[in-house]
Amino acid sequence: MSFTGKILIIDDEPHVRKFVGHVARGLGAPVIVEAANGEEGLTKFIAEAPDLTLLDVNMPLMDGVQTLAAIMLKDPDAVVVMLTSIASRQMVEQCLQQGASAYVRKDTPKETILDELKAVVRECLESP
Repeated sequence: MSFTGKILIIDDEPHVRKFVGHVARGLGAPVIVEAANGEEGLTKFIAEAPDLTLLDVNMPLMDGVQTLAAIMLKDPDAVVVMLTSIASRQMVEQCLQQGASAYVRKDTPKETILDELKAVVRECLESP
């Protein structure tokens, strides 16, 4: 796979942004943009128009569910993968109903996260 699009990583923990960015580079040669919270993430989403957004659920200021809703209002076709360490079935269903393309737990092995991201890119960004 040789994905060269732009990826926005929105997470309040710098080490998680670094880890997820490292995993996402396995897609090819993407441009990585980072945001430390939902408000900053929404601003960067509007300014950067990423091809793929990786969005943490639990953040201060504006959580991932609120950020997802705001992103989908700006771009209903946005490709957003939710990231979390706490995954309740209700939260997963709510995010998917609001337009998230997928949901990945942060404690998933990095190879599995990469496989999930590859699947999302193939299904959502490479299909005609």
